Order: sequence, then C-alpha cells, then structure tokens
Amino acid sequence: MTLLRRFAAYNRISTVATSTFDIERMLPATLTFPDMSEQEFLDLCNKFPDATLEYEPDGTLIIMPPTDPESGARGASLIYELMDWSRRVGGGIVSNSDAGFFLPDGARRSPDAAWFDKNRWQAAKTPGTRFPRFAPDFVIELRSPNDRLAAMTVKMHEYIANGVQLAWQIDPQNRTVTIYRPGVEPQVLNNPTEVTGDGPVAGFVLPLAEIF
Repeated sequence: MTLLRRFAAYNRISTVATSTFDIERMLPATLTFPDMSEQEFLDLCNKFPDATLEYEPDGTLIIMPPTDPESGARGASLIYELMDWSRRVGGGIVSNSDAGFFLPDGARRSPDAAWFDKNRWQAAKTPGTRFPRFAPDFVIELRSPNDRLAAMTVKMHEYIANGVQLAWQIDPQNRTVTIYRPGVEPQVLNNPTEVTGDGPVAGFVLPLAEIF
C-alpha cells in the first residue's frame, strides 16, 4: 500500500484529498499513522514542507503550522546565544527546529534548540539511516501561541525519560522558565532576566530580554 493510501485509510480521508488538500487549513492537526517508517516520515515531511511534523510512540502524527514572526524571532535569539556559547567552548553541535531527533522510545521530535556532544553523535550514527536513535544532551522548547502547556509538559518529561540531561521550557506568555533534569522535580523560574545552564551546558547563560 502506498504512503498516501495508508495515510488516507488510517484517517478516513480520500487519497485524492490527501494529495491535494491545503494543509494550512487544518493545522494544528493530530492524525494516526501506526508503525511509520523513517522513510515514510521523511516522505510526509517533504509533502508538507511548510509544516513541522512530530511523531508519538503510539502512532500519533502531529502536524503543526509555521510559527508566527514574533515566535520565530525568539527562536532565532535562542539559537544565536547557544551557538555563540558552543563555538567558544567547542565539542558540541547546535541545531534548531528544522532538525529532527528519533528518540529511543520511537518518538520523533524537533526541539526549538538543542545541543549535543559531537562524539556522542558520531558514535550513534548508523550507516544507511539519517536518524539514529539519539537524544540530544540539552533541549529548549519555546511556547508559541498554539502550544498547550499540558502537551508541552508531557513532551519535556519525555525528553528526560529518553536521556536528555537538561531541558528548558520557556513560556513568554507567562514569563516563566521551567527547568527539567533527571531524577528531580521541575524547577520553575518566574520572570527571570536570564537562565543559567548546568550539566552538559555548564556556563551557558541565556539572557531573556529578547524572549520576554
């Protein structure tokens, strides 16, 4: 069965509609696609190039609209600061929300910012696949107007369960930063002016003037 026919069958829409409908009219969307292969996921990403796709271990496919300009500017600020720090200390790779990670539990995620050790990445790479099972060392998720806090919280705990050592959930609407680490309760910072990294990104300081 072709990709479009499988997609249509699981979600009770016609194959013709699947190949021609305007995806922006239905976003954000939560659909079903059990046992999606790496190639099928990449094919769907290519069919919906203006959207962000993520995948849950239970077969749920989440298709999100492009971010608004203000959220995009905040995301760019995150990447600039993290990249500047990473270049100074060396040894790591920075990625933005264009990068996808295939987590050990089967989820496919695209955090707004991530940092991971170069040697860990080289060891994880598998010939013949673009997405080895791999969790970055550090992630940042930035809440946009479409994001539900409950869903974001689940995602942050998922990152930690899959091996992420430090995760920041930044909420410009409520002016909070929630910090997640393995084995401890999340720490909430209210209206901070900056947030300081530890563990894998010890020494990284993110000013929040351009975020809040």
